[in-house]
Amino acid sequence: MDDNACYNIFMNNVSVIIPSFNREYFLKEAIESVLSQKHIDFELIVVDDGSNDQTKQLLSSYNSSLIYIHQKNKGVSSARNAGIKQSQGKYIAFLDSDDLWLPGKLKAQTEWMNSNTDYAACQTEEMWIRNGKRVNPCKHHKKKSGYIFKDCLPLCIVSPSAVMIRRRIFDDVGLFDESMPVCEDYDLWIRIASNNLIGLIDTPYILKRGGHSDQLSKSIWGMDRFRVSSLVKALKIGKLNDIQRSEVLFVLKQKCKIYSKGCKKRGKNQEAQFYSKIPESFSV
Repeated sequence: MDDNACYNIFMNNVSVIIPSFNREYFLKEAIESVLSQKHIDFELIVVDDGSNDQTKQLLSSYNSSLIYIHQKNKGVSSARNAGIKQSQGKYIAFLDSDDLWLPGKLKAQTEWMNSNTDYAACQTEEMWIRNGKRVNPCKHHKKKSGYIFKDCLPLCIVSPSAVMIRRRIFDDVGLFDESMPVCEDYDLWIRIASNNLIGLIDTPYILKRGGHSDQLSKSIWGMDRFRVSSLVKALKIGKLNDIQRSEVLFVLKQKCKIYSKGCKKRGKNQEAQFYSKIPESFSV
């Protein structure tokens, strides 16, 4: 087999990354949902972000079926980044430890990416499960396809568990921001969508499970302040055109106003004043 043949095999690989922290009770199901994917060559990387439950013992039972990375607890962004740095695939796919993939996900997505080479990433539709019951996403969570930069600004409409990204894109936009305890995915999608197409497969291939007590979104109040940080970053260092800057500034003003109002209700007047003044620093 010549070098080019070896290179082609390498470039067809998908690297699947599961970050996990004290999720032993979900993790096994997540892993099995990946290992059951058929007709596609992939590597599975599980990053244990300093768990103190039985995660290590669980993962040791899989032997060579996956690559196990253990690190001190640094957060989900650091865990995903560790997986990306270890990965060898042409495509990167993520799965949160509390979610599940349905059969055919990797095959359908890889074929789509191979056929749509002008797209940086694509995601699939998903089914939402809350406390064991299926629920319907609100209209503002509707996934879209194409140049979706404007749609990414109000809230996160790309799901980490549903997305597949070309590895080279991380060279262009950077990795997950490890300073952000939440909204790190929102931050990344803004950077990707500002100059890239993101596709959508209409078939639901994800079971997105929520409602459990250890969700990050439940542990931190005022998540919009992290979205504000991402919007400010986009205005300062993002390669935005005039229309995009106007779109970002419009959403920034909205979010600063809402967050400032929330701070006032909680007696955080100094913080409220700080956020109310942020948009004044920028002009279209």
